[in-house]
Amino acid sequence: MNQKELATEFTDALRDGILERWYPLVLDKELGGYFTNVTYDWRLPREQEKMIVTQARHVWVLSKLAEFVNAQNEYDRMAMHGYYFLRNHMWDAEYGGFYQIRSRAGGMSDMNGWRDEKRMYGNAFGIYALAALYRQTRDDEVLDFAQQAFRWVEEHSFDPKYNGYFQFLMRNGKAFDVNSEYKTIASDKNELGFKDQNGSIHLLEAYTELYRVWKSPLLRTQLEGLLVLIRDTIVTKEGYLGLFFQPDWTPVSFRNSNEEVRKNNFGLDHVSFGHDCETAFLMVEASHALGLENDVKTLAVAKKMLDHALRYGFDESVGGFYDGGYYLKGEGGCTIIKETKNWWAQAEGLNALLLFSKIFPQEKRYYDYFLKQWEYVKTYIIDSNNGDWFEGGVDKEPHFKTGPKSHIWKCTYHTSRALMNCIDLLNEKNTMTGAKKKEIVDLAHSWKTISSSSVLSGEQRHAEINA
Repeated sequence: MNQKELATEFTDALRDGILERWYPLVLDKELGGYFTNVTYDWRLPREQEKMIVTQARHVWVLSKLAEFVNAQNEYDRMAMHGYYFLRNHMWDAEYGGFYQIRSRAGGMSDMNGWRDEKRMYGNAFGIYALAALYRQTRDDEVLDFAQQAFRWVEEHSFDPKYNGYFQFLMRNGKAFDVNSEYKTIASDKNELGFKDQNGSIHLLEAYTELYRVWKSPLLRTQLEGLLVLIRDTIVTKEGYLGLFFQPDWTPVSFRNSNEEVRKNNFGLDHVSFGHDCETAFLMVEASHALGLENDVKTLAVAKKMLDHALRYGFDESVGGFYDGGYYLKGEGGCTIIKETKNWWAQAEGLNALLLFSKIFPQEKRYYDYFLKQWEYVKTYIIDSNNGDWFEGGVDKEPHFKTGPKSHIWKCTYHTSRALMNCIDLLNEKNTMTGAKKKEIVDLAHSWKTISSSSVLSGEQRHAEINA
């Protein structure tokens, strides 16, 4: 199958799985924002709490779709529909910052024990959405809101002593940990007091999106600082992301604990191949947005991450990236300890593999893996009967055939980004001839120039990574 035919398959997946299923179904026209929970057959259950992450992701996707499918008025309107809910209900008018969770109507919710707490991660997605919406609409009010949210994060979450950002924030914006007088009952309290890769990489993508429309010197400094922090501290020497860290960036590890303790703390310490694929993309995207010249080190580390994920985390038999690996004590390599295959990791794998096949065209394996990954997604992830994607590969978790299409952690963000980027990259020749070069194509060509002028293999790559 040639790339034109593949582009048609990806376009069909975007249209049938997202454009014709999600929107306008998930617009809550009565109370604002977007419905959170959708069943496998596209029914809307009664429970509809609204989380900042999901609400913001819909705004981001709709803003991107407005340009991508050339239906500006329709998708702009649906994105602004979500914007008003972010502004009027998700944002704390008294103390600033986005609440983690609200009720369907926008009031207090006890779901997951978050109550009126805030998280850096959720605020990052708020910024991400507002930046994309402004880029599409050029509405100055939206940009002002994005700038306000950025300043709030910098004032309340940034750690000037050790760098990075605190995750857990009280309503008034004060960071808290296990020693604080304030005690949380939230479902994520096992992560309390740690800094984490997930919040860091998504703040990186949010600041990248914002920097494209607002060339603030402070924003540039913080964005570049995040890129360096992730690349040089959070990514391990083996080529995968550490997940959680003490405030001084000492890694949280259970490698020396017994098997039971290690399993009970899986969420805090494992190799997440999906995040590694995603971060490889986000790092080269951030460096490109910053205009860093000949940033060979970032490219080398990103490549090492994707290579590590392929070596240890890819199912060579049928395709797909596994959910978890571990460097067990006494063993040389990375062992798979969770064989399931979450949908979002498969989307991020597609995106990274095709992008790196364009950056390193001489390494044919990236494109071969991309083709195998797409076959896996078509066979085990895409719901050919009801549309969209199962939450996990049904080769490992067949119960997801009747699992929800949407919940607070699942919507259209990973899938839409991967499909749109892949369509543009597969239509590379066409997108290069238009008046406006597609952003992902421009990114791929810029990095290809850097890769072709630098020998990123063997001892030289090792030297660049450890410079």
